[in-house]
Amino acid sequence: MKDNFGLYEALDRMFSGSSDSVLTLDEFLAGLQGRSYAFAILALDVPNVIPTGIPWLSTVTGVPMLFLLAQFFAGRPVPSLPKTIGRRGLSRGKLQNFLGRARRYIRWLEDTVHARYEWWVTGTPRQLLLAAWSFNTLILALPIPFDNLFPAIAIMFFCFALIEDDGVMAIFGWLLTIVTAIWTVFLLMVGHAAIMAAISTLRDIILS
Repeated sequence: MKDNFGLYEALDRMFSGSSDSVLTLDEFLAGLQGRSYAFAILALDVPNVIPTGIPWLSTVTGVPMLFLLAQFFAGRPVPSLPKTIGRRGLSRGKLQNFLGRARRYIRWLEDTVHARYEWWVTGTPRQLLLAAWSFNTLILALPIPFDNLFPAIAIMFFCFALIEDDGVMAIFGWLLTIVTAIWTVFLLMVGHAAIMAAISTLRDIILS
């Protein structure tokens, strides 16, 4: 079993330096190394886990997530962002202040998500997990009304599983994937029935 990632230590290392200097998004993702894709997708996914009611939020965040997945499966070691985005960043002073305030919560996250039951995230199970990860991201990006919460939660669990080789998080992700599939089929069936009913009503009005 591998050691925990040590998120706090990794952030502390990247945020260290002159408080006037800037840490760009490109530098941040490079510092996360192999876990950069899961972190980047998790960051985009979080707004969908919190019910906000913002129209098209899942599509606006889901499309960039699909873009990141395309790079991941293409074998890029870290995500490649457009220059105008990748060069943006925050001063290390602000990041250091944030890290100090968030330390207790980060430590709690490290204790909650950690390496266990790793066979769920290695070999063939890992490949299946990546496919389910992509499936949920695609569903999230599609403009299907009322169909963003379940895939968003599944993506969150899968991200945690990939970041820490946490089989328990992978199991939760799979459970939410099953719920997502059932709920999506139900919504599509209801939507199809509603469209057919509307067409039938319209036809009756025209012919009457």
